[in-house]
Formats: sequence, structure tokens, C-alpha cells
Amino acid sequence: MTDSLVIAPQWIGDAVMTEPLLRRLHARGEKLTVGALPWVAPVYRAMPQVGEVIEFPFQHGGLQFKARRSMARRFEGRFDTAYVLPNSIKSALLPFLASIPRRVGYLGEARVGLLTHRLKNPRDKPPMVAFYSALSGEPGLATDRPCLTLASGEVDAALLALGLTRGGYYVFAPGAEYGPAKRWPATSFAQLARTLEGPAVLLGTAKEAELCEQISVGARGHCLNLAGKTSLAQAFAAISAAKAVISNDSGLMHVAAAFGVPQVAVFGSSSPLHTPPLNDRASVVWLKNDAAYQPPLDCAPCFERECPLGHTRCLKDVTADRVLAALEH
Repeated sequence: MTDSLVIAPQWIGDAVMTEPLLRRLHARGEKLTVGALPWVAPVYRAMPQVGEVIEFPFQHGGLQFKARRSMARRFEGRFDTAYVLPNSIKSALLPFLASIPRRVGYLGEARVGLLTHRLKNPRDKPPMVAFYSALSGEPGLATDRPCLTLASGEVDAALLALGLTRGGYYVFAPGAEYGPAKRWPATSFAQLARTLEGPAVLLGTAKEAELCEQISVGARGHCLNLAGKTSLAQAFAAISAAKAVISNDSGLMHVAAAFGVPQVAVFGSSSPLHTPPLNDRASVVWLKNDAAYQPPLDCAPCFERECPLGHTRCLKDVTADRVLAALEH
């Protein structure tokens, strides 16, 4: 059996998209250890094919050479292969310093000498699952769907701690780390909450607590604001047991898709052609796809953090009724 180290991406959504790759590697007999930053590690603990998750003590940004060299010494002689999923030079540095014989990754940031097996970055924007799955040496399949799994007892314990009942609530994930051009307005989330039959649980980071509080106030008692009050593992459990999830194009959107729960994803500046929720129970609301919407959104997708035209019509014009209709579809 091959012992393989997987260097994980730093964002939750990207981490979810790597699951088909890891499933493929495990199926061909590779014993997988994932090295991940702490805020991504829970994603890999929800993948049964991963034997061990090692949390890296690195900070966001900076080379942190000494810390990587120290960690690399722990890995010397342990692994046969390393899969470097991020495109940065710092992520390829650790497997190189650990002298892992086979080091696989995409070309990028002048790291040719750090990798032994190098793939060229595609010119277009392929689906992320296919992008990562290609690192296995085999093409990704259109049928590949990320899948996350939590033990029933783990979910029950999290729900008990949060005061939730399986299937008794909706989850709203109104944040989007990338920027406001990916966030459906708080007033729209609040209006939707007032129309649902059942409470909406607001999930997000501590940085999104104020945004979630605006929604909670506007929803007039129809929301439970847990933003910044749960661990990521608890948030995953709450998502997996929800009646449905309503979100922007975000990491938690991909988490909900991987758990296979009913969901509606609202897209604005980004494109569901590139990062769709890979879930047969998902509906996407994107005004770019609506021929009846006038005037047409020729500016979408712009992939900008903030609307360069200053109107953010792609999100502000999405009504709560429209999202409700998608939810009930």
C-alpha cells in the first residue's frame, strides 16, 4: 500500500471539491493522510477514505520557512507520494523538504523544481472537481460528486448542544468570504425567513455575526443566529440534518451539496457553470440564466468582489418569492 500525503487547499469550498480525488486514490490502494489548516481540517474528517488529518500550524500568508522545515522533518521517510493541491510555492515546499520521492501538482509560482510530476494549468476554467481529480493521473468524470459523511452519534450530539431537532429547521448561510458581490442582501434573507414554515438557523463565522444579526432582526423572531457560536464540525452537523439550506455561492454551499440535503444557491458575480452545487437536490437562482429578466445581465459573471457598476442587480433583483419557489420546486 502506498502512503500518500495530501496538502489541502485553504478554502472550505475547494476542500470539498477534492473529495472525489481522495476517493479515487483510496480506491486504488493509497493510504491517505491529509495536511490541512485548522479551519479546513473538519472537511477531511468527514471523508471516511482519509486515514489521518494533521492540522498545520501555519498562518494565512507568508512563507514561514522554519515552521515548514520543522514539520517536514516529521514527515521524512513516512510517505511515498505527496499530492500538492494548492498552486502556491509554499504548499509545495513542505513535501520537497521532507524528501517525499513522488510529488504531484500543477505548475505555478516557479515551483518546477519542487515537484516531480507536474500538470499544466488549464487555460479555461474547468469544474473544480475535474481540476483536482486530474492529479490522480486519470481524467475526472462528469458524474463525480463530492460526498461528506458524519457519524449519526456525532450529529445527534451537535444538535443536542445547539438545541436543534433533525429536519426541524432551515439553514441560512448568508456569508461569502470573497466579497459583497456574492452575497444576497440581508433584507432578502430576512423576508424569506418570514415566509418559511419553520425557523431558520443562521450559520457563519464570527466576522459574519453582524450580518446574521441584521437578518435575525429583520426576520422578527423567525431566525436563530448561531454565527460565530458553533465549531465548524457543529455547523456541518447542523447542515447535514437541516430541512433545507439556502446560501450564496460559498464554502457552506458546497458542504450542503456534499451532504446531499435540499438546497437553493443564489449566484451573483460568480458562475454556476464553474462552481455549481454538485447535488441532485440543489436548485440554482442566477438571473443571468433568466431570459425574461430585463435588461439582460450582460455584465455577469464579472467574478469581482464588489460590483464594478455599483448596482449589484444580479443579487438585489432576486426576490424572496423567487428563492421560495426554487425551494419548493
